[in-house]
Amino acid sequence: MMHRRLLTALAAAAAFAPVVAMAHPGMPGHTHGFTDGFAHPFGGLDHLAAMTAVGLWAGQQTKGGQAKGGQGNRAVWLWPLAFLALLVAGAVAGANGLALPGVEWGIVLSVAALGWLTAFGARLPLAAGAALIGAFALCHGAAHGAEMPADADGLAYGLGFVTASAVLHFTGVALSRLAERTGLALAPRLAGLGLAAMAPLLLAV
Repeated sequence: MMHRRLLTALAAAAAFAPVVAMAHPGMPGHTHGFTDGFAHPFGGLDHLAAMTAVGLWAGQQTKGGQAKGGQGNRAVWLWPLAFLALLVAGAVAGANGLALPGVEWGIVLSVAALGWLTAFGARLPLAAGAALIGAFALCHGAAHGAEMPADADGLAYGLGFVTASAVLHFTGVALSRLAERTGLALAPRLAGLGLAAMAPLLLAV
C-alpha cells in the first residue's frame, strides 16, 4: 500500500512540476485581446510555475486545521488575492515603461522560493506570506506589462492574464487540498522540490 501511494504521489508530483521554459521572447502579432492575455501566463512556465506554486503553498496552510496564528483558511484566498493585486500594479508599471530593477531575477527567485516553501510545507503568518507573494507578483506583473503588444487592448489583455493567474492559483489550491484529502500530501512537496531544483536552469534560458 505504501509503495503504491508513493508511486501515485510521484506521478502526481510530475503532473504538478513544470518543464523548464521562459515566457519572455515576445508574442506574435495579431489581434491582442482577452484571449491573448489569458494565454500569456501559459506560454512561459516560469510564470506558470510560480502562479501554480502560490496556490499549492496557500492550500498547504490549512493542513491539519489552521496555519500559524489560526489563519490558514484565510491564506487560501488572501494570498492569491495579494498576488493578483500586485500583479496588476506591476503590469501597469511595466506597460507604462517604468522599469523595475531585477525583474528577471525576481521571477527566477519566485520559482525557487515558492518551490522550497511548498517542499517544506512552510507556515508563515498571514501578513508575511502575503507580503512575500506580493513582492514576487510585482516582478511577474512588470514582465507581463512590458511584454504587452503595442496594439493590444490593454484592459482586455490585462483582464485575460489576471483571469489566467487566478485560474492557476485556484488549480494549485485545489491540487494541494485534493492531495491532502487523498493521503498524497507528499505530492505537492515533491512538486515544490522540483520547482526549486528547476529554478537555476531558468537563468540559462
